[in-house]
Amino acid sequence: MLNNIKSLYFLIKLFSYVDEKNKLEIIKCNKSLQKNMNVSIINYQHFSGKYLIYEPNGIGKEYYGIGHTLAYEGGYLNGKRNGKGKEYSWCWVKLIFEGEYLNGKRNGKGKEYDKEGREGRLKYEGEYLNGKRNGKGKEYDWKGNIIFEGEYFNNKILFGKSYENGNFRLNIDKLEQNFSGKRKMYNPYNRKLEFEGEYLNGKRNGKGQVYLWNGQLIFEGEYLNGQRNGKGKEYYDDGKLRFEGEYLNDLKWNGIGYDNLKNIIYELKDGNGLIKEYDDYNKLKFEGEYLNGKRNGKGKEYWNGKLEFEGEYLNGQRNGKGKEYNREGNLIFEGEYLNDKIHGKCKRYFHGKLSFEGEYLNGKLNGKGKKYDNNGILIFEGEYLYDGKLKGKKYINEKLEYDGEFLYERKWNGKGYDENGNVIYELIKGNGKVKEYDDYSKLEFEGEYLNGKKNGKGKEYRLYGDELEFEGEFSDDKRNGKGKEYWTNGQLRYEGEYLNGLRHGKGKEYNENGELIFEGEYLKGKRI
Repeated sequence: MLNNIKSLYFLIKLFSYVDEKNKLEIIKCNKSLQKNMNVSIINYQHFSGKYLIYEPNGIGKEYYGIGHTLAYEGGYLNGKRNGKGKEYSWCWVKLIFEGEYLNGKRNGKGKEYDKEGREGRLKYEGEYLNGKRNGKGKEYDWKGNIIFEGEYFNNKILFGKSYENGNFRLNIDKLEQNFSGKRKMYNPYNRKLEFEGEYLNGKRNGKGQVYLWNGQLIFEGEYLNGQRNGKGKEYYDDGKLRFEGEYLNDLKWNGIGYDNLKNIIYELKDGNGLIKEYDDYNKLKFEGEYLNGKRNGKGKEYWNGKLEFEGEYLNGQRNGKGKEYNREGNLIFEGEYLNDKIHGKCKRYFHGKLSFEGEYLNGKLNGKGKKYDNNGILIFEGEYLYDGKLKGKKYINEKLEYDGEFLYERKWNGKGYDENGNVIYELIKGNGKVKEYDDYSKLEFEGEYLNGKKNGKGKEYRLYGDELEFEGEFSDDKRNGKGKEYWTNGQLRYEGEYLNGLRHGKGKEYNENGELIFEGEYLKGKRI
């Protein structure tokens, strides 16, 4: 029937009344809707925008989590980012990139912005290829002064000009692919020597020396095909000898290691031996077994001289059983590793008490697991699945509070229970009327959920659930629309409008005696 409707306006109006869970099937069957409708459906919680043949096409937006925080806005083609677009950081929604995309990656001209420091500070502007800096580009310091302009290849500087406080300092030479002979390479930012030595066909071959950013020598020795091979010496940051001997393919092979006090701490023969490694402040970093120049067997890692990890290694990586400790020396993890990632059964601890036990796969929760509160009481048991999905039971004070499915830690399909075991609500794909309780079985929230979040009318209660704190409208887990706040004595405190959790728009404010003290406009939580 929809295909016979000629008026797009009528089509859109009709579509707006369709139940959310049925929109996807309608879109798949109707080309007019595919081309013209802006949609946000349950099956695409991370995207809102235009769809064509079941894929994002045109202008749209991506979100972190389930429509929680804006991650990207811009063009799409066949489900991938294409054309102009903007990326945002997960925290505080800061702009971190704006520019051109092709097949889902940065391609063309673009600008990068500081995601941790001052908002809007330009860090880089230039060209990209396959998601990396490639071609001409410029970098800037935190004051906005240019520090480099030149050519990049796969995020690395090829050649160009270095600046300090906006003033030219030196040229950064290009190292030709087949260059042979002696060459000095400088840090592009502080003009300090980084390496000097011999090259053959563009790779380090022969004798060479490596320096820190401050000019301190940290290695001198022989290279072959770009790797340390042959005799060499390593030094601590203060210039004291760290290792002297032979290398094989960048690995220490035969030689003697020293601590910062010039004491012999180990000896390697054919890459094998018992090793002790120290940092530049003579603090122990690692002790354990080496085989073929890598950590193999049992070993211990340290941070600032304190034990951080103990367990088994294979080919230089954590493999097998191991334990991790915090900086106070308390056990925080014990379990199994595979290629430096948690893999298999494990246990986690908090302040000496078990907080989690379960299964991991390639560094991610996968399989059965249990969570405990700070007193060691079970609060969750279930099974971790893929793509943020979770199935299990949640407990409060050892009583079942929810049984069903979770999506990105939000209740999704399941039933909620009161402290007497009675069913008090049911969620279907994150939708329904809900009651939420705190860890003491006191009511925290009651109201409507949509897509696993507070959406619609609801009420929030203060600690212990005895006092109503707010009642009104919610959108995307935040107060949005009309609402009322109450004092602890039950008197009305505020009634008016909200936006993104803050008072915004028209409103009235009252004192604890119920007397009107302000009437007017609010902007982002403040009176204007």
